[in-house]
Amino acid sequence: MQELYKLYLKGFGEDMKLLNWLERRFGRYAIPDLMKYVVGLFIIGFVLGTFYPLVYFRFLMLDFEMVARGQIWRLITWIIPVETDNILFFAISVYFYYLIGNTLERHWGPFRLNLYFFSGIIFNFIAAFITYLITRQSIVMTASFSIICSTLFLAFATLYPNTTFYIYFIIPVKAKYFAILEAGIYFFYIYNYIVRGQYLLIIPLVVAFGNFLIFFFATRNYRRFSPHEFARKANFRKQMNSGGYQSGSSYSKGRSVITRHKCAICGRTELDGDDLEFRFCSKCDGNYEYCMDHLFTHEHFKKS
Repeated sequence: MQELYKLYLKGFGEDMKLLNWLERRFGRYAIPDLMKYVVGLFIIGFVLGTFYPLVYFRFLMLDFEMVARGQIWRLITWIIPVETDNILFFAISVYFYYLIGNTLERHWGPFRLNLYFFSGIIFNFIAAFITYLITRQSIVMTASFSIICSTLFLAFATLYPNTTFYIYFIIPVKAKYFAILEAGIYFFYIYNYIVRGQYLLIIPLVVAFGNFLIFFFATRNYRRFSPHEFARKANFRKQMNSGGYQSGSSYSKGRSVITRHKCAICGRTELDGDDLEFRFCSKCDGNYEYCMDHLFTHEHFKKS
C-alpha cells in the first residue's frame, strides 16, 4: 500500500516536472496581462450580441462545413463570447473575471494562465470536431469561452479558499463556499441537459470543468497530503498546546515559540490561525513575507 502511495505522489510529481519544463521551454511566448485581451473579447462579444446578434451565427461561429468551403477565420472567431446580459451585470462579471485572472497570473505566472486558457480552447475545439465527425452537426459554442473564464474562480478558490467576499457589501462568504455552489450549478446543468436529451450542450461544460480538474491535479503539491505530513502537523500542534501557546503571542509561560512565517505588515504568524497563508513578494527588495490580507495591498519595499 505504501508503495502504491509513493507511485501516486511520483505521478503528480512528474506532472509538475512537465509543467516546469514547458514553462522553461515556451514561457517566453506567453502573453503577459492576458486578461486585458480577454476583456477585449468580452466587449466585442457584447457589442455583437446587443447590436448585431445574427453576425456571429452567420459568419463567425464554428461551422466545419463552412470552414471546408474556405471560411477559415471561423477556426478563430468562434471563441468570441457573445453576451446579451444587462450591461451592469455584464460589467460586474467581466471586472470580476479580470481581478480573478490577474490574481492567478501573479500566483501562477503568465505562462500557466496562458496554458489554462488555450488548453481549454483547444479541448473545446477537439470535442466539437469529434462530435461533428460523428453527428455531422456543428456545436454552437457561444458559451465555451465564458465557461472557461467562470472556471477561473474554481482555480482561485482552490488557491485562496478562505478569501472573503461580501454579498451586497454586507454578507461575508468565503471563496470555497462560492466554489462549491458554482460546481453544484455545473452538475445541475449537466443533469438537466441529460434529462432533456440535449447531449451536445453538455460538451462545453464537461470540457471546461475537465480542463480545470486536469490543471488542478497537475499543479497541486500532493506531498502535503501524505500520512507523514499529517502526523508532523498533529505533533506540531500537540507540542504547541503542551507549551501553553496562546494565539497571537510569541511567548507563553516563559517559553519562546519559533515561527516559520510572519507577515511584514501585521506581524501575524502561522500560529495565529490554521487558515492563514503566507507568500513572499517578488517585487520587494529583500525577503519580505506577507499574509494574504496584505500580499496585494502593501507598499513595495525598495532599497534606496
